[in-house]
Amino acid sequence: MKEHYIKAGEINTHYYDAGEGDVVVLIHGGGAGADAWGNWKGCLPRLAERFRVVAVDMVGFGQTEKPDPARFEYSQEARVRHIIDFLEALGVGRVHVVGNSMGGATALGVCMRRPDLVDKLVLMGSAGLKFEPTEALRTVMGYAPTRENMEKLVRALTHEGFQIDPELIDYRYRLTQQPGVMEAYQAMGRWIAEHGLFYPDEDIKRIKHKTLIINGKQDKVVPVDVAWRFSRLIENSWLYLIP
Repeated sequence: MKEHYIKAGEINTHYYDAGEGDVVVLIHGGGAGADAWGNWKGCLPRLAERFRVVAVDMVGFGQTEKPDPARFEYSQEARVRHIIDFLEALGVGRVHVVGNSMGGATALGVCMRRPDLVDKLVLMGSAGLKFEPTEALRTVMGYAPTRENMEKLVRALTHEGFQIDPELIDYRYRLTQQPGVMEAYQAMGRWIAEHGLFYPDEDIKRIKHKTLIINGKQDKVVPVDVAWRFSRLIENSWLYLIP
């Protein structure tokens, strides 16, 4: 597995690249301390056995550039634009896109804005439709940078019986200590609080890509009802629920 940087529009963008074959682009979620490695390290090696896998750090996250919020709006449109610029910079043609949580909402935006760049779409516990914020989501969005709070955040993302790796908590907490990370995260949170992280149903209906929708039945952040709604709105979709 190799790490690279590429200029996506004006954003210096970090990504992991492994394997050969059809290109699968992985877009991570949006909690504090999120990045491509923390989100996808468990499945990257397996996917790379069959595909060329590209896992990107979104703008404001991981090792990708974190512009000053005074001159950069951390809006959903900005994240969509960044991923479009990233795909164009890669220059590999149509790719399969997998998006988790906020990364799913970003993948949806790419499909709507530039359908020519995407072959198939996978949504995992995806944001992008309006729903009442859950207690777990409020924990994620209200994160204040301490290790104790990072453990609470990670526990909010997982089922009660899930064994959490302490190294993952340490890793995500360290990421939040990097210069510019919390400023970008807080700016993103303010934008979402004001505007929301969803698209009109009619826009979702315009997506014609083959789409696999994956959701946990007991997802504490994005309720399973959201996945059912995606499956009804996206004509060419399949729904897989994890018990």
